[in-house]
Amino acid sequence: MRNLTENTLFSEQARRRGPASAPLADRMRPRTLSELLGQAHLVGDAKPLAQAIAADRLPSLILWGPPGVGKTSLGHVIASATKSVFIPFSAVLGGLPELRTILADARERRDYRGEKTIVFVDEIHRFNKGQQDAFLPHVESGVITMIGATTENPSFSVNSALLSRCKVVRLHTLNEADLCDLLARAIVDVDRGLGALSLTFDDEAIQAVAKLADGDARRALSMLEAIANFLASGGSGHIDRDVVFTVNDRAPILYDKRGEERYNVVSAFIKSMRGSDPDAAIYWMMRMLDAGEEPLFVLRRMIIFASEDIGLADSRALLVATAADEAFRRLGMPEGLYPMAQAALYLATAPKSNSTKNAWQRARELVAERGALAVPMKLRNAPTRLMKEEGYGEGYRYAHDYDDGVVPGERYLPDELSEVVLYEPTPRGEEGRIAERLARLRGNE
Repeated sequence: MRNLTENTLFSEQARRRGPASAPLADRMRPRTLSELLGQAHLVGDAKPLAQAIAADRLPSLILWGPPGVGKTSLGHVIASATKSVFIPFSAVLGGLPELRTILADARERRDYRGEKTIVFVDEIHRFNKGQQDAFLPHVESGVITMIGATTENPSFSVNSALLSRCKVVRLHTLNEADLCDLLARAIVDVDRGLGALSLTFDDEAIQAVAKLADGDARRALSMLEAIANFLASGGSGHIDRDVVFTVNDRAPILYDKRGEERYNVVSAFIKSMRGSDPDAAIYWMMRMLDAGEEPLFVLRRMIIFASEDIGLADSRALLVATAADEAFRRLGMPEGLYPMAQAALYLATAPKSNSTKNAWQRARELVAERGALAVPMKLRNAPTRLMKEEGYGEGYRYAHDYDDGVVPGERYLPDELSEVVLYEPTPRGEEGRIAERLARLRGNE
């Protein structure tokens, strides 16, 4: 059987330019499972995926992981190892007409020649639901084996029908040791790397590149190639930390505002404030802002938090959060960071209570369960004689006529709910005093 990768996006550019002119990251791409970094949990000895590749009996897969960890490289390895016809397809560059042709050819290949087809779909999360649905009958009937690669959580980016027909394979972020090994190998590799340049390097410099790459092998090799080009133009051949930071400032922070990582960081920010950890709260807030998150989004989350997680335990929390929002709108960046940081620290260190949230949620459940219960007659307004004759307002007692401005033992819920308690204050912060007063009012002391 034949492999079609020679005519596909995996090799088209390299064939046109020649291997020497291809980017270093392409030249150093793994050719075997043993060269694939950091994924021993998937392709180590006796691992199911490695066995499936060796036996050429792959199920349909979704390869999920951050950029530069080896999703496309694993596709290359499968392409070189499989006896199936292997067809890469880009969700960015390809369209439905091309896909229909691929699927029709795959069916003919299976029915008339007994050949299997693997379709590798890069960036499958960029397909809409209709495009993903086009794969369904062909994956289910075995016309193709589909391998999709995505940086997005497939629970959100791949429709459930297609996802249920695929095995999700999670690729891990590469650690610094793996990246250091890769960089050192690229420097000395004469055939595929930079060995012909006879570069020397300090271990600290390679570690600095690995740290800047933040788990991304493609980024690490691209930075190394930029360093090599810089040295070639300047006549030096030694890589040290000064050279690394001259060529590369810092790596962009992993934070896709439309993807999973955004929600991971937002979740960490909220939970840090809820857990009363001001250090973590300010760290996660700056992670969001430095990655380009909208400050007004962060402020909105803090305003919600002030009521949801603090409430009456510290009623000033809402004032601080809304004041920070107003101050930021007047100041903008960077000065607006001051009120934002002040609010985050205040909310993190304030006493916590979720009794406000519990109260309105219980009230909503009662409304849904019991419907529109009648307003007690004593609470109804009686602006006309007829309404007074009908008993509207009868029995109502004016609270200000009583000591402490409270009618002893009076309740104002519908009669059917006279014993219901919706608001249960905690003993924390200011709410402790509220709890004591309510206990007296409700006759519990």
